[in-house]
Amino acid sequence: MRTFRKSVMETDIKQNCFHPQDELATLGDKESDATVQPSKSITNSDPSSDVYQTELERRKKIEGRKNFSRLGWKRLVVVLITEAVALGSLSIPGSFATLGMLGGVISSVGIGLIATYASYEVGAVKLKYPHVEHYGDIGRLMLGEKGFWIVTVAFIFQLLLSVGSHCLTGIIALASVTQSNVCTVVFGLVSALILLLLAIPPTFADIAILGYIDVASIFAAIGITIVATGVQSTRDNHGSPGSDWSVWPEENISFSTAMVAMNNIVFAYSFAPAIPSFMNEMHTPKDYTKAIYTLGVIEIVIYTLIGSLVYLFVGKDVQSPALLSAGPLMSRIAFGVALPVVFVSGSINTSLIARYIHAHVYRNSVVRYVNTKKGWITWISLVAVLTFVSWVVAEAIPVFSTILSISAALLVSGLCFYVPAIMWFVLVKEGNWFTRSNILRAFYNGIVFLFGIGVLVCGMYANIVNLIQESRDPNSSRPFSCSSIA
Repeated sequence: MRTFRKSVMETDIKQNCFHPQDELATLGDKESDATVQPSKSITNSDPSSDVYQTELERRKKIEGRKNFSRLGWKRLVVVLITEAVALGSLSIPGSFATLGMLGGVISSVGIGLIATYASYEVGAVKLKYPHVEHYGDIGRLMLGEKGFWIVTVAFIFQLLLSVGSHCLTGIIALASVTQSNVCTVVFGLVSALILLLLAIPPTFADIAILGYIDVASIFAAIGITIVATGVQSTRDNHGSPGSDWSVWPEENISFSTAMVAMNNIVFAYSFAPAIPSFMNEMHTPKDYTKAIYTLGVIEIVIYTLIGSLVYLFVGKDVQSPALLSAGPLMSRIAFGVALPVVFVSGSINTSLIARYIHAHVYRNSVVRYVNTKKGWITWISLVAVLTFVSWVVAEAIPVFSTILSISAALLVSGLCFYVPAIMWFVLVKEGNWFTRSNILRAFYNGIVFLFGIGVLVCGMYANIVNLIQESRDPNSSRPFSCSSIA
């Protein structure tokens, strides 16, 4: 029965998806063929078929498939760091201030381990079902067409919120660097334009080139923030570093406040949904584990260090984003250095959504490879629309920690945690339940599932309470206003 079910699922996904590596060899043989003109006998055939296409179209298709199969695991690490290690790191010190040093460290390390394992399971599905192209295709495997659309909508909304948070950070960064009185809506439009331009490269291998700049930017900005807050703390305390930091959480902390802080750490590890899309452009998909483990270690180390050190130096008054805690001058310098990470990391999420939609709409056409006139027009138009929507999100929810927390509770909880756990039980598990391997993986995935459900239920309750409180605060930022967002 299981074999039959597996065969049906594989057939279904093959009919709806395409994996670029599968036909490179056979199509390569056709490249030298003479031009094929459609005859009357095939005028009713699918125009996307190789028989119907002209030699030029076939050549474009071959070039496109090769272009979208250039990603290796080392460059994948850069792409993953670009996608993941960005805004999350800027919110971590604020979470430490709320949860206390002990709670912050435990949350940073624990959530990092859970997120890394969940991402491993997502990649395992892609390896077992190689015709899966994007995260939504896994939803189709589990629940049919309904599952595809449910997961697709969640995936797109989560990434739109992420791009919106990058646009919001761009507003804060530009306002901090320029120190001008320009309306923040203008800064929002400038941020959106930069995000649009950087999202135009259609392949992740090309974006990885920008990723090297992004990685250098985030490490430099984090380093400046840690050093600047340390120096400032030493100066303020007459030569000895110290602040009003605490091992324990804030006194009289509310449940909603603690959950918002926890959700911001959860958001920092929200890279699992991108795994199938990235693997789809790898020339050796099985190497994804090297990239996942490398990213997991890097994230845990960076988040724990920046969270603990900045909180240690600044104390309970640490701001979010953390770069604002470095002092007026150093904050301007840090934001200036961090501009690449703000915009490059945001643009890669726009590219993820655009790639997802574009490849689905034009799955049977050469247009999907963005190497024809129509391909470029549709691609740039789609990127522009997505960027505009993200700008609207940034202006509608103008509080940095709130937008991250909403995304984490409503969407990341499922896409990165409880859904990957279900994937193992439904799609990946093989053999007898009572083997050592299956028992251990069932236990691990059970923990991941329960954690994800907890983030969903408790996190959304906390966000609703938090939004109500902010709406009653006359000093809080308002949607589409020129008031300060920081």
